[in-house]
Amino acid sequence: QVQLVESGGGLVQPGGSLRLSCAASGSIFSIYIMGWFRQAPGKQRELVATLNSDGNTRYADSVKGRFTVSRDNAKNTVYLQMNSLKFEDTAVYLCYAAIRRDSAGAVLYNYWGQGTQVTVSS
Repeated sequence: QVQLVESGGGLVQPGGSLRLSCAASGSIFSIYIMGWFRQAPGKQRELVATLNSDGNTRYADSVKGRFTVSRDNAKNTVYLQMNSLKFEDTAVYLCYAAIRRDSAGAVLYNYWGQGTQVTVSS
């Protein structure tokens, strides 16, 4: 019913930059939160950055000052600009959205993308 599709992952050198995109499609009435989580091998999934419908952002301490999350509401797309990348940023980055699917009620549903690999290596 709703699909999140990520793009922009890849291999980058330390100190480099990468920009991730995630487009939501399907039955969407409104999107309350969009953002990014990441999961490295053997590690728990962690919040990276989110942006809610009020424009408020939330960042992991480890990425503050380096990553920027933004949103294009007309396109139902969230972006993650990643600068000054470090080895420890290597992970699968997963798009997340909390979505209200229709006008009948105010129930929110959680959706996840398939993930895009970000590898920081020299």
